[in-house]
Amino acid sequence: MKKFLSVAMALCLAASLVACGGSGDTESAADPAAIKIGGIGPITGSAAQYGEAVKNGIQLAVDEINAKGGIQFAYQFEDDENDIEKGVNAYNSLKDWGMQILVGATTSDPTIAIGEESYNDNIFQLTPSGTAEKCVQYDNAFRVCFSDPNQGTASAKYIGENKLATKVGVIYDSSTSYSSGIYANFKEECENQGIEIVAAEPFTADNKTDMSVQVQKCQAAGAELVFLPIYYTEATQILTTAAAQGYEPLFFGCDGLDGILNVDKFDLSLAEGVMLLTPYVPGSDEITTNFTEKYKETFGIEPNQFAADAYDGVYAIAAACEKAGITADMSASDICDKLKTAFTEISIDGVTSAGITWSASGEPNKEPKAVKIENGVYTAM
Repeated sequence: MKKFLSVAMALCLAASLVACGGSGDTESAADPAAIKIGGIGPITGSAAQYGEAVKNGIQLAVDEINAKGGIQFAYQFEDDENDIEKGVNAYNSLKDWGMQILVGATTSDPTIAIGEESYNDNIFQLTPSGTAEKCVQYDNAFRVCFSDPNQGTASAKYIGENKLATKVGVIYDSSTSYSSGIYANFKEECENQGIEIVAAEPFTADNKTDMSVQVQKCQAAGAELVFLPIYYTEATQILTTAAAQGYEPLFFGCDGLDGILNVDKFDLSLAEGVMLLTPYVPGSDEITTNFTEKYKETFGIEPNQFAADAYDGVYAIAAACEKAGITADMSASDICDKLKTAFTEISIDGVTSAGITWSASGEPNKEPKAVKIENGVYTAM
């Protein structure tokens, strides 16, 4: 199975037809015997880069798998605008469509809310990028990405073990489970690493238009490195403000910073030297190189780790479906019951890691990587 998946993921196969519906939704054409996969994420609004990447990553994997023969997937994606209520509405739309497996949501808070629905319906839910602990609180929910605790702990370990700084500032979004969850575990591991957090400055969704106070406090406290467990939109504000104030610390972030290189009207030179943890490093091996080239050819843009995690997620679903003997005529509930077991029995060589496995708790087992932005591109550290 691992050999099959590695070869399949390396192949550049022709894309299947895509039809577009209302609100930017997409649906893949497939035969009536296809297993129906639904996807959810923001393709409009401030987090649109994440949802668009997830949508594309799923599409690319579905097209490759369908072109190879064997298991077939139908695919439809719904926009949630990174909003809890709209996420639940998107889930219900997909359920009406006949969804049997869910890849989503993309961001943590909608994923958690949708998780309540999918658990009650006993529909298998695999989030590519929902990092909060509660995203996989039920036995029907798994994830491809690292969790918030893992990201916070791994970031502090990387900073400490590589002696990047001993005095650290943190700017985080206290109104999101994503950011506050990473910060909590980062703070705990900093104590183990002998790192002093000299400033911890929160903001919320309601007061994030001006980051000057947070930046000033980190600067005044003598932070040599500023940790940013936040999304790329707010990160661009912080980098711009720091440059205007003549403050030049190291900046270190997590997966939320991925996308910063594609922000409209942002001076990319300000991102030079920014570091972040990521499961995906372009060109690190043959599978990754083939994925990157095929993604660019198909969508006209560089993939990020959200696309990579979504792509791996669909291949994991294909492997688990084959392992469990799942067919399209099964109910979503019966499929879910089989996938709960099958996911703990598979291993895939993906673009985000070789030999990815899953525990019954829904967590993936894979190694994080670190990259630095140099000359406007990600480079492995």
